[in-house]
Amino acid sequence: MGGIMAFTDVEVKEAREAVIAKAEAADLFRLGLIYSTDHEDRGPDMIEAHKWFNLAALLGSQPAQAYRSELTVEMSTDDVTLAQRAARGWLVENRKKMVTAYAA
Repeated sequence: MGGIMAFTDVEVKEAREAVIAKAEAADLFRLGLIYSTDHEDRGPDMIEAHKWFNLAALLGSQPAQAYRSELTVEMSTDDVTLAQRAARGWLVENRKKMVTAYAA
């Protein structure tokens, strides 16, 4: 997935707030990038990253599709399943945001 990226606390907060306000592919993708890097000094969270890339891909993000595919190769089948379940759970809880974003 390329070089190491670092995100500031402000950037992480902004990305989370943007997704809360309205689910847009760019913001979902940004969260995927954040979780695929050293997030909050805990290392990458590939399950969360896959979840966000998957959601961004649903809204048509080509980069998210590529990153999700790359992560899938690196992850165990169980972890991919967990990520997909997390994405479905997020969709159920945020259906209205996704419908609005998809219609845009």
